[in-house]
Amino acid sequence: MYRTLLLLTSLFLLCAQQPSLAASSKQHSPDSSSASSLGKIDLVVVTKSKAKMVLMRNGKVMRQYRIAMGDRPKGHKLKEGDQRTPEGRYILDYKKSDSAYYRAIHISYPNDEDKLRAKALGISPGGQIMIHGQNPNSSLTPEEAQKFNWTDGCIAITNRQMDELWGSIEPGTPIEIWP
Repeated sequence: MYRTLLLLTSLFLLCAQQPSLAASSKQHSPDSSSASSLGKIDLVVVTKSKAKMVLMRNGKVMRQYRIAMGDRPKGHKLKEGDQRTPEGRYILDYKKSDSAYYRAIHISYPNDEDKLRAKALGISPGGQIMIHGQNPNSSLTPEEAQKFNWTDGCIAITNRQMDELWGSIEPGTPIEIWP
């Protein structure tokens, strides 16, 4: 019963967001071109409240993806195990091709401010926050999985989207994560 209610709620929210996605031009659709035609992007922007990742180049939106996060997406990540995704400006600092979740791109969390906050609170800030692909052990289709927050605080996209992102960024690309 709970799973059915959760699925229906997720579908309702997804449908409610759909008009804004449909209003985007066709070039913003991940299906409209291959990674090679996307070219390099210079900024990734994640809006947690909209479960959306936007790839930008020179201030122009090139792609947008629906994302999955941790079970507690609201609020800034404070400590290890809190199921939250950090908020702020970070760097996509390295790529990990042998990730447990298809491929992964590391986010430079914790930064100096995160470390100071955690030290003042006497807690560990955690780490290993990534953008990654799908869970290979999931029984859900990629589309179904993206309707749920299932990570431990990472940002998940489909494997196809991960391939596109992988080919479009270089280590050192900034990422802004907004509430």
